[in-house]
Amino acid sequence: MDSKRLAEIADVMEDRGLTRVRVEEPDGTAVELERASVAQPVAVPIPMPSAMAAQVAAPTVAPAAPEPATQTPAAAPEPKGTEVTAPMVGVFYAAPAPGDEPFVRVGSKVKAGETLCIIEAMKVLNEVTAEADGEVLEICVADGDLVEFGSCLMRIG
Repeated sequence: MDSKRLAEIADVMEDRGLTRVRVEEPDGTAVELERASVAQPVAVPIPMPSAMAAQVAAPTVAPAAPEPATQTPAAAPEPKGTEVTAPMVGVFYAAPAPGDEPFVRVGSKVKAGETLCIIEAMKVLNEVTAEADGEVLEICVADGDLVEFGSCLMRIG
């Protein structure tokens, strides 16, 4: 496998957020590429032993001015409809091929068993179908997005 092909594969990995990929060529050669994921630093509180806590002087804080009485906002209403979730990790495709009309749009009426979208995983296209009749209320991901197992793809009501 030449360096140009390896660079193309590395670009696809970066575009899709993949950390590991294995490619097998028709001639039987195989290449496995892996890149380190960039971990985000996380602040972790460390409990202070009680003996040290007694030695640390607590800062004095001026009392806060009373806030004017306001109404607390009502809790956001639960989203309507039934979630259609990703059955696997992969790339979400709304249409059968680039440039084709999407399988469904918001407002589309669907029947149980009808194809809603495709998830590509390991070069295999997997159809996601409606479990019940209904109307597409919301599509939660964009065409070409990487989806995680269990993430909401759309809502049907």
